[in-house]
Amino acid sequence: MTTPFDEDPVRHRPGLFARLRSSFFTGIVVIAPVGLTIWLLWTVVGWVDSVVLPLVPHTISPEQYIGINLRGIGLIFFLLFTIVIGWIAKGIIGRSLIGFAENLVNRMPVVRTIYSGIKQISETVFAQSERSFEKACLIQYPRRGIWAIGFISTTAKGEVSAHANTGSALMSVFLPTTPNPTSGFLLFVPQDDVIELDMSVEDAAKLVISAGLVYPNPRDPSTPEQTDAAS
Repeated sequence: MTTPFDEDPVRHRPGLFARLRSSFFTGIVVIAPVGLTIWLLWTVVGWVDSVVLPLVPHTISPEQYIGINLRGIGLIFFLLFTIVIGWIAKGIIGRSLIGFAENLVNRMPVVRTIYSGIKQISETVFAQSERSFEKACLIQYPRRGIWAIGFISTTAKGEVSAHANTGSALMSVFLPTTPNPTSGFLLFVPQDDVIELDMSVEDAAKLVISAGLVYPNPRDPSTPEQTDAAS
């Protein structure tokens, strides 16, 4: 026996249209990232081909021999050309030519500004240093007793290391901000005050971005004990 106040299970059951709509949006969530990624890669490769292939001599163009224009051939030519240029630039002749060309560029007011800006960005993005965020660490910041995650960059050198009166070597530590880890602070911390973590840089970055909601799986059960002992 039912009363007027009892819920009717048939009335609240989602209909066919509601189930189809739910399945449609679920499919969109699954397909959209994959489809957009493939489309973006396909577009970038096509753009590289459109720029590089017109510069390739007709005698060595694969289209002359296979009869079709395969997408990605221009990208392969670009990678090979970049590798050859990099190999030449490492030699004595290459360094001399680069130095001569840079001297010419430095005499051109507008070109000099554009070239120096692009060069600085390229070196910042692509240059490989001794230790490019290879370790995540814990430091006490902004005061003792409060801990923050940082990324060890290098050992401090030059005037910074010479003028700092510390009992141990100084470590260059990048302290990221949440939720944007690309901004932060550069701190020079005594090595004795830096606790290296077992988690990878990627896991530490996820922890920072998620504001502490996403913790990596523990690799070593003794890690917390080591941290407590070090503190």
